[in-house]
Amino acid sequence: MIDVKGKWTLITGGCRGVGRLTAIEMAKLGANIILQGRDKAHAEPVMEELKKYGVEVRAVGCNLENEAEIDAALAEIDSWGVQVDLVFNNAGLMSHYFTDYLTNTMDDFHHAMAVNFFAPIKIAYHFLPGMIQRGFGRMQLTTSGIANEPELMGYACAKAALTKFVKDFACKLNGTDVMMNVMDPGWLRTDLGGPNAPNAPESVIPGSMVSVMLDDKKSGRWFSAQEFTGMTLADAVEKGKSVEA
Repeated sequence: MIDVKGKWTLITGGCRGVGRLTAIEMAKLGANIILQGRDKAHAEPVMEELKKYGVEVRAVGCNLENEAEIDAALAEIDSWGVQVDLVFNNAGLMSHYFTDYLTNTMDDFHHAMAVNFFAPIKIAYHFLPGMIQRGFGRMQLTTSGIANEPELMGYACAKAALTKFVKDFACKLNGTDVMMNVMDPGWLRTDLGGPNAPNAPESVIPGSMVSVMLDDKKSGRWFSAQEFTGMTLADAVEKGKSVEA
């Protein structure tokens, strides 16, 4: 298991839900945290929460549907002169539910792809070159196990594309200490998952962290957070070594 103490960690969607919970756990381990939210002000309560762990915490605001705002947020992070070693591309957006699944609109596909695919790969392309040059980095992109629901086809296709992106990068990253994998949090009672989901948000811990904490130089894998619920982080990371691409 890697030592994250003092390492700068970017968590998109870090102001609530899975992102907030992951930020807290990473701060407990000594990682410095960069929170991304739609509005920088949304990060203030979480920043207060993290102060007690004695780590540095900063925040950027941007709408992940807007490429110019993403560029500005990334430029702001670059201006700080910090080395971002760990990235949790966590933020996501649920598409509209089309009860009549033959009426899905192209606008809905574009909307779903913007946040769930284009934004995270833009962030990945921004930070991966530096990680590769330095010979160290961790990138986790949040996918979904959604299947057989054409009512949510925009969301499902965006997540499938994200998984494909990560899997195909593995041939370049395997055997190096730059690792990129996907994590499926499961269906959670969050703003995205809704109140009828079967799993509490807290059930993602420690599974939401496993792929980032591993040190086995393997990329392109799918980690299901619900398979690690209730475990210690150390035991979860040990179990994570058996996950195959």
